Amino acid sequence: MAETIEEMDLDQLLSFTETLYEDLNLSYVKEWKEKTGAQAIGYLPVYVPREIIHAAGMLPVGIMGGGDNLEIIRGDAFYQSYICHIPRSTIELGLSGRLDVLDGMLFPAICDVIRNLSGIWKILFEDRYVKYMDFPQNFKSEIGGKFYMYELMDLKAGLESLGGKEITAHCLRDSIRLYNQNREAVEVLYRLRSDSPHLVSSFELYLLMRAGNILEVSEHTRLLDRYMDLVIEEDRPKRDYIRVLITGVFCEQPPASLIRALEQSGCYIVDDDWMLGARYLLKNVSTSEDPFKALTLSYLYDGIPNASRYIDQEEKGAYLLDRVQKLKADGVIFAAPSFCDPALLEQPMLQAALDKVEVPHTAFKYSENTGQFQVIKEQTGTFADSIKLWGDQ
Repeated sequence: MAETIEEMDLDQLLSFTETLYEDLNLSYVKEWKEKTGAQAIGYLPVYVPREIIHAAGMLPVGIMGGGDNLEIIRGDAFYQSYICHIPRSTIELGLSGRLDVLDGMLFPAICDVIRNLSGIWKILFEDRYVKYMDFPQNFKSEIGGKFYMYELMDLKAGLESLGGKEITAHCLRDSIRLYNQNREAVEVLYRLRSDSPHLVSSFELYLLMRAGNILEVSEHTRLLDRYMDLVIEEDRPKRDYIRVLITGVFCEQPPASLIRALEQSGCYIVDDDWMLGARYLLKNVSTSEDPFKALTLSYLYDGIPNASRYIDQEEKGAYLLDRVQKLKADGVIFAAPSFCDPALLEQPMLQAALDKVEVPHTAFKYSENTGQFQVIKEQTGTFADSIKLWGDQ
């Protein structure tokens, strides 16, 4: 095995990302803590200001549930059967000791389920730092901005108390620069996938993005750069696939093998909203002003439209339509976790926006431990065939 990312060949790199994806025991985090003597803070989707965690000298660690590699036993005791799957598997990870390496957890405002999960976490793990990270739904700087600044200051104080290190403006600017570089690398990767979807498999892209949950940000940026340098030299065949955009996957994640099944059904995925936190800000965060103010303004004015962020009724679907047109997508696939209120409540409004301009779409539901993909594969395969046969009529 290569000793550094720059020495990896493509097979080694992909094997490394798959190992990170499957490792529910967070071995990389344990090794990082032993090497640095620092702390690690977990966070749930969709978005948290990872820059502040990094500026505290800590490792931000994205927790996306247990996927399809975890048997849930104790986690089912805390939530009803009609609740989405991710809170139950997250509790199972915690109670089984797999998250003991984390010194704290952030629960961002996504829905009532995650709000309740933060309360359960405080009861179950009284000795750890826990914060429910609230976000404004008013985007005026004097109202929502003031509220969000208070949240950031509260997070700052909590992390400083936990880690014993002051989060200075200088340190935070340095962290913002590193995450800006990472955002740029992510966007270059997404553009490469859109321009040459036969080269960049969405299954591989997903594993690369999941690696960003675990790796220190500079290491993840180097990983993305290395992958793009290698894959551009690959001789991969072009296929007669349609170009589709996937939406609704911003919180509970699909099994990686489901993504592979979608590609095998005849679809090039040219855009998606899984791992949304890594792409939440549409522009780089300014490093020329107070960094806390810069993070606040970025969230207010540059946040990506999604179901956990208030969008005026007249603007519903505008961002989705814009992406469809810019990326020359042939259709849209709505893929939402079962019982995901934000995604499923927004879906009819987005579908109506697509219907107005006659953009084909289909929809299915999944859970993070979905084991059978044949029905979904047949559905999306039929969707692809119908567009190829009748799309221009």
